[in-house]
Amino acid sequence: MKHYLLASDFDQTLSFNDSGIALSQLLGLDGFEDKVSGLSQLNLVQQGGELAYLLRHDPEYRRVRRADLIEVGRRVRLKRNIPLLTRLLEGGIDGHRFDFYVISAAPEEVVRSALEGVVPPDHVIGTRLGYAAGSGEIESIVRVAAGWGKVAAIDELRLALGIPSDRVIYVGDGSSDIHVMLEVNHRGGFTIAASEAKYITQIARRTIISDDALSVLVPVLEHVAGWSPERIRALFEAHGVLIQQWDRVRTDWLRIGETAPAVRNRQPGRIENAQDQE
Repeated sequence: MKHYLLASDFDQTLSFNDSGIALSQLLGLDGFEDKVSGLSQLNLVQQGGELAYLLRHDPEYRRVRRADLIEVGRRVRLKRNIPLLTRLLEGGIDGHRFDFYVISAAPEEVVRSALEGVVPPDHVIGTRLGYAAGSGEIESIVRVAAGWGKVAAIDELRLALGIPSDRVIYVGDGSSDIHVMLEVNHRGGFTIAASEAKYITQIARRTIISDDALSVLVPVLEHVAGWSPERIRALFEAHGVLIQQWDRVRTDWLRIGETAPAVRNRQPGRIENAQDQE
């Protein structure tokens, strides 16, 4: 069987909401998105690592403990059919074997709690935090699985599993996935965008928008296994899932502004002055 590594982001790829927002709601805090935006403008931390920075340095988030992160994971709203997706990948499909891993900038405690009983803990690579022995306070950031941190995680997994670089598939949705998608593409792998964020859709080989995690299989089966849409529909229906709507569209991102007044008022074919004539 051909062996592949299929790695997926977590926040808004397998779930519907951001872990940082969910944690802020649990703590009763407002302004999380403003703080993230401010850190991004300062380029103080790499994109995706903002929550880890706040947990370590922001006074309002310093009170977070491991139990809080586990509770957030229990409250995260997941996309449908993640268990079915993992079972199908684990069992292999038409001569193709897939090792499924989740690589996320969210704290490992959040992701492992959210996917408990679905994805083994050792198949989750997230931001790892260090805790003080007595107080349980977050005292260090051991690893941030964002930006180039995701590239490093992919490399470690690929080498450990003995998988060639052109058999890596990555699914992501946001800015923290840009570096890893560029690297996977460069090495001949396959990338899938799970959102319509323009920077991601411009990089990813395919974009798939759905509230069902099983949708990831559509581009995988088409690209890797060469399946037809009819065969994919039949596989889904065999497992009690019906594809009710499947639209293929191409999106052009345009920003159109008005020209400068002098250019806008000029008549076609008219020479305005001696400089234009020259």
